[in-house]
Amino acid sequence: MISYFDRVTFAHPWVFLLLLVIPLLVFWYVRRHNHLSASLTFSSFGSLKSIPPSWRVRWRHLLFALRMGAVALLVVALARPQSSTSRQDVTVEGIDIVMALDISSSMLAEDFTPNRLEAAKSVADEFIKGRPGDRIGLVVFSGEAFTQCPLTTDHAVLHELFGKIKSGMIEDGTAIGDGLATAVNRLQESQAVSKVIILLTDGENNRGNIDPMMAAEIAKTFGLRLYTIGVGSQGMAPYPVKTPFGTQYQNVEVKIDEKLLSQMALSTGGKYFRATDNRSLQSIYGEIDQMEKSRIDVTEFRKKHEEFLPFALLAALLLLAEFGLRNFVFRALQS
Repeated sequence: MISYFDRVTFAHPWVFLLLLVIPLLVFWYVRRHNHLSASLTFSSFGSLKSIPPSWRVRWRHLLFALRMGAVALLVVALARPQSSTSRQDVTVEGIDIVMALDISSSMLAEDFTPNRLEAAKSVADEFIKGRPGDRIGLVVFSGEAFTQCPLTTDHAVLHELFGKIKSGMIEDGTAIGDGLATAVNRLQESQAVSKVIILLTDGENNRGNIDPMMAAEIAKTFGLRLYTIGVGSQGMAPYPVKTPFGTQYQNVEVKIDEKLLSQMALSTGGKYFRATDNRSLQSIYGEIDQMEKSRIDVTEFRKKHEEFLPFALLAALLLLAEFGLRNFVFRALQS
């Protein structure tokens, strides 16, 4: 339960510095009281011990206490205490994401560190960690495509399955259309308001049974948004080749069908990106992450109420009480 003081803020909190005056006034009052004490000389105090002090003498400091209390309350009133009432209407929309990852042998090229495939896995894994509330699935493709992980919120399992991905798991080639169609199949029955596919490849479509543009049109029909990423440096890239003398490297031409990937993405309302190194790949996933944040609609109503009046009235009552007691009850002590 929220107490009254948990809801109160002060418009001018610096005014509380005036409270430092109170200890100074107390010090002045004590010194003044000691200096004003009268002294009489008696031969013996025995006869005075039996005379109790009057109640007026006992309560004479009440006047000063009332005045100090009034000063403290006036300082609080000057600080302008304010309470607020607020209301929020929040709507959260979840996102289902399927990541389609090319694992063809060309993804072993080392123009990324340590290679394209490992760089893509690492960056995608970090992307997943930043989206704990979304359902995410994983499709891999080369000469054919299959689902590595269906849509899930268990990202620990997804992380483990990411680690098991390697080139050569399935027949080599680049079946972009089949990869996209498999991802669409995973999302077609999704009830999420936003459904997204992130397809990453480093080559041209050369295998599979489904035309990439046809797969993109199917994605559009189901209301899916496609982001495509072309991975590979400009020009040539070092590619490891196993020989009887060990692993050797040869430069191979980077061939990415950027026109096709761009058309596929644009047809669904998505976007095409080109990554030429690890840093640009991280930036691309960062941009997608910002564009596909779960939408939160917040309608907030807030109204402030001034709360100084009760403090001011109470201070006035204390001053009135002090005035009455001084002039009618403790008048004899003041004269």
